[in-house]
Amino acid sequence: MLIRQESIDAKGTLRDLPTASPLPTANLVMVFSSVKRFAEGKLQSFLKSRYPTAQIIGCSTSGEININGVFDDSIQITAIMWEKVVQRVAQTKMTSMQNSFETAATLARQLKADNLKALIVISDGLNVNGSELLKGFQSILGEIPIVGGLAGDSGAFVKTLQLYNETVSDGMVIAVGLYGDALIISSGALGGWKPYGPPRKITRSEKNVVFEMDGKPALPLYRMYIGEAFSKGLPGTGLKFPLAIIEEGKRDVEKIRTLLAINPTDNSLTFAGNVEEGETVRLCQTNHDRLVEGAGGAASLVMDGLDSNKTNQTGLALCVSCVGRKGVMAEQVSDEVKQVQQILGSKTLITGFYSYGELAPRPNTNDSVLHNQTMTIGYLSENILA
Repeated sequence: MLIRQESIDAKGTLRDLPTASPLPTANLVMVFSSVKRFAEGKLQSFLKSRYPTAQIIGCSTSGEININGVFDDSIQITAIMWEKVVQRVAQTKMTSMQNSFETAATLARQLKADNLKALIVISDGLNVNGSELLKGFQSILGEIPIVGGLAGDSGAFVKTLQLYNETVSDGMVIAVGLYGDALIISSGALGGWKPYGPPRKITRSEKNVVFEMDGKPALPLYRMYIGEAFSKGLPGTGLKFPLAIIEEGKRDVEKIRTLLAINPTDNSLTFAGNVEEGETVRLCQTNHDRLVEGAGGAASLVMDGLDSNKTNQTGLALCVSCVGRKGVMAEQVSDEVKQVQQILGSKTLITGFYSYGELAPRPNTNDSVLHNQTMTIGYLSENILA
């Protein structure tokens, strides 16, 4: 596995890169940038000429991640050449959020094979139900590690963009299947959010839209808890007040839901993933130190999953973290990336983005779920002796 990375800062241009491609034989190229830079129209043709044999995928973000920290309006390019792992890419454009399950199932059928070991998924961030998307993949593929996330648009919640080869569009779902015993994969996901306030029972919901909690209209109840000042800025301010789904018998919070939209007409709340009727939820809050600790915990889970493969080869950590975490940590947001790097070590390169939803298995399982407000890490490497 060979990995080469290129980076252009917010003030830089494509012309600032060296003339020669650092890895012209790359199989896979991942690109993360802002809506503005994807919309410029020159990036995709430039990348295709620079990496002519690669499948090129990516998305707009709410902040780009590399080994040095977190950036806005930069362009982060990671080129990979697999030596033994086989990859296949499938993509499609969704027709509506309601078709999230069917969209994923269709892609899964194209990628299904006995030696499929993992999936990288990059999706539109606003016109998708991330929970249903995962269920669609799992309905065909069963429990395999699925890592990736939902695109962002810097917290504007207007339009996200996805990149597939020479196409830039909204509404896309892109899936990369990775095949063969040579693949080394590990993952970690932890948040660092703490529930507060009384538990509330979801008494009426439809998938990711919540209408009632404890028999009361959801929006007024939510407004009451976050206060008048934050209520004025909804839905954006809701990033600081996600819901924790309290799972019976579990001490730690493993599923958090980020608010995407509100509807004053029917007093509903729309979240990035499903919140089922009968589930118990609590509001969450956090601080900088808790979030950095959560990111470090996610990296430690990756290391635990690697066992004997911890230090013998180059690896890539695809870090997908939530825009809500970025809002809390503000100028200190790079601290969580530095914590991940410190734990994973110098042989692991880092790429990724701040998202509207993160995809990764639950800790110590292959049961992938939609996370919100969480640092997720999908570690990829290759055992060339396999």
